[in-house]
Amino acid sequence: MITASRVAVIASLSAIIGLSSGQALAQDVPDSQDHPLVSRYAGSSIVWYDFRDFDEYTLLMGPFSEDQPSQTVEGEVTRISYNLPADRSTLEVMRNYEQELEAAGFETLFSCSNPDCGGLMFNRTAVEYVSGFGGNFDDHRYLAAHRSRDDGDVHVSLYVVRNTSEGGSRHDQIFYRLTVVEGEPMDVGMVTVDAETMALEIAETGSVSIYGIYFDTDRADVKPESDSTLEEISKLLGASAGLQLYVVGHTDNTGQLDYNMDLSRRRADAVVEALVGRFGVDASRLTPRGVGPLAPVSTNESDAGRGLNRRVELVSR
Repeated sequence: MITASRVAVIASLSAIIGLSSGQALAQDVPDSQDHPLVSRYAGSSIVWYDFRDFDEYTLLMGPFSEDQPSQTVEGEVTRISYNLPADRSTLEVMRNYEQELEAAGFETLFSCSNPDCGGLMFNRTAVEYVSGFGGNFDDHRYLAAHRSRDDGDVHVSLYVVRNTSEGGSRHDQIFYRLTVVEGEPMDVGMVTVDAETMALEIAETGSVSIYGIYFDTDRADVKPESDSTLEEISKLLGASAGLQLYVVGHTDNTGQLDYNMDLSRRRADAVVEALVGRFGVDASRLTPRGVGPLAPVSTNESDAGRGLNRRVELVSR
């Protein structure tokens, strides 16, 4: 079922120069279709199509390097490869998508073009080695974007290349891979850690891990569904007059260390600001700190482990 938020995105993106959602060209590969949220560029045809009900996808978040920044996202994954006649440019395709994604409320996470992307190895990382894409990096462009929505975040990646490695009719044609990942909404309020439980854990171990404070990916704004947990923290402090806490932000190890250290600190700051500003906690009792991925409680090699590592910890001081 298409939700109201999805309809809004479809409406915003309908201005992309291309077909309306659901249409297809005769030359499209069998059993393929445009994604309902993001249409094709006018004149494009689908040369490859893959849909997964639930899978993970790695968004490239920086130019190619030995420790290339990336972000793994999960959800419904649609990957579509298109091609265009030779009279278009990679810049023209990319600019159209940039404008329409921005108009639909998407935020660009990373973009690059030509040498700034990192050359041949970026090409091989962005798309598997297939006809039309493989070995083409003299004229290529990449975009990763994100949009928050109530029924699950959406991530988009777009990789556009000019095919100079093949001869014949496909020489100089534009090929582009559009990937859309629609995340499932997270069930919140399923596990409640109340003030009494927090107090017992701190008394026994000196700290307690909190998983009921929520942030959007790569953001430090505390989401409204965190309020029940923040209220319990304020009750904890109200019942323990002498208790003072470090509020420690933690991330998984996805991405660069410096970025994660900064993100974890900003999230800790945001939690303290919410407790002080909206729940009346004395600011002198709270000290925000961020340690990024440096104190994991589980493996970062699995989704479940990374989820456990992303947390806020209250530490007695």
